[in-house]
Amino acid sequence: MNEITKDLLREISEWDGEFKGAYNIRENGTCAGRMSSKNIRIESKKDKPGLEIYIAPGTKNETVSIPACVTHGNVDDLVYNDFFVGEDADVVIVAGCGIHTETGEPARHNGIHRFFLGKGSKVTYQEKHIGKGHGTGIRTIDPVTEAELEENAVLEMDTAQIGGVDKTERLTNAKLGPGARLLIRERILTEKNQTAKTDFRVEMNGKDAGVDLISRSVARDNSHQSYHSVIVGNAPCTGHSECDAIISENGKVDAAPELHARDNDAALIHEAAIGKIAGEQILKLRTLGMTEEEAEATIIDGFLS
Repeated sequence: MNEITKDLLREISEWDGEFKGAYNIRENGTCAGRMSSKNIRIESKKDKPGLEIYIAPGTKNETVSIPACVTHGNVDDLVYNDFFVGEDADVVIVAGCGIHTETGEPARHNGIHRFFLGKGSKVTYQEKHIGKGHGTGIRTIDPVTEAELEENAVLEMDTAQIGGVDKTERLTNAKLGPGARLLIRERILTEKNQTAKTDFRVEMNGKDAGVDLISRSVARDNSHQSYHSVIVGNAPCTGHSECDAIISENGKVDAAPELHARDNDAALIHEAAIGKIAGEQILKLRTLGMTEEEAEATIIDGFLS
């Protein structure tokens, strides 16, 4: 691994010189390191770039890390990763992508992740995206997530875009069986002329399935964000979508949540709120000795944390 990759790994995956558990490190479209564990097997795909990750039934308290780094311009990295999670497993998956450029050439990472969760399994998925460097080339990260949850499976996703990404399209599609639960917490910060698009689609096909989508976003300067969610209840189930956004300067945010109840006992709800930082919040922090810029930064950090 080069030094830029190491710096990016520290930010997107809390790497401290080594990973604890199974891992695969992707650097500029190639494998920079891999290790399987007793219960987690990582293999290269045979027909396209990417991985097949097999998590044995009953696996507990283990972590698999699959970060991807792009360290210079003129790279368009496409990867397909499939996760096969055995029954009653309970694991943590740490992903994330960092892009660093110092030239005017664009760089892009497109990660397509598919999750197949067996009965009673649970996955905690953590993902951070970041753009770094002083180059003028467009930094693009386009994650795609597809998930199929069998009976009583649980997928918890915590995703964050923490700055420096010029363009992103974030697509998530999920299908839930009986008693399955999907919980997504998304946090996005855009600045300058950056754009971010989020598109969720969740189908609940089994009795007592449930989904909770929560998006927190901040659009600053001339940046633009759009949020679109579709929740379909095909059985007795519960669904909740929440989009809260802060805009400042000339930032723009569009929010379009959709609910489709196809069963009399489908209980679905959505909330959307877009606005600027309240003046009294800034005033209160300024009385504590902060400048207006420091007060605004503190409010935004708290909102996205």
